[in-house]
Amino acid sequence: MEDVQNRQAEVAMPIDSVGVRNIQLPISVSQREGGPQHSVATVELGVELPAAFKGTHMSRFVEALENWNEDLSYTSVKRLLEDILQRLQARKAHIAFSFPFFLRRPSPVSASSGLQGYACRLTGELTGGEDAGRTGGKPSFLLELNAPVMTVCPCSKAISDEGAHSQRADVRIALRLKGFNWLEEFIEIAGRAASSPTYPLLKREDEKFVTEQAFANPRFVEDVVRNVAEQLAAHPQVTWFRVEVESYESIHAHNAYARIERHCAR
Repeated sequence: MEDVQNRQAEVAMPIDSVGVRNIQLPISVSQREGGPQHSVATVELGVELPAAFKGTHMSRFVEALENWNEDLSYTSVKRLLEDILQRLQARKAHIAFSFPFFLRRPSPVSASSGLQGYACRLTGELTGGEDAGRTGGKPSFLLELNAPVMTVCPCSKAISDEGAHSQRADVRIALRLKGFNWLEEFIEIAGRAASSPTYPLLKREDEKFVTEQAFANPRFVEDVVRNVAEQLAAHPQVTWFRVEVESYESIHAHNAYARIERHCAR
């Protein structure tokens, strides 16, 4: 049968990335406490397409994924990227896994526990050798996560006779690492930087503790983003980071945000 994808393209222009996305796949993620955590990822796979080719072979992405049944780790994802390069005879391949990661969090006083989910994304890219499909290079990985926290406004507290406005905020962290680290570590960094972390289950004595703790530690989004950035900049495994904090303001019709991006000299 004729291979239409290998025809000459009508417009001879290279495509940065072409592939498939929105594939649902069960995965295993390493966790600090105990064995692997089973989750479900939404997967995207793609390759760079030279100007000469009309299209790529979409079925080969799915074949590569069907041939891969491993934990989400540096070694296994590198192996998958190498397989994609070879199957598609491409010079550059990328893959992204978006998945929820769950932590069982005990409340601070009653120790009542519940599961809290954190949205995570792992993106990997691999460039082959001079010949298409040749592997052996070192992949590049980007880890992203979103951690909900609580903030109390320092200005509102300072000017009010009673109370202050408080709200939930999201800490979004993107990292490039030179070694393995637990997801839990960066979730904890986000929680320490805010007025308080959030909890899935709180009894009355827990609510009292969390409220008093948060009001004793009022934080602007500027404070939170700087606190997270300071911890990431000092982390021995982090080579680059971007952190953004978005506050879902409770008394304003807008959100507040702050963002810091840095390369770390190691």
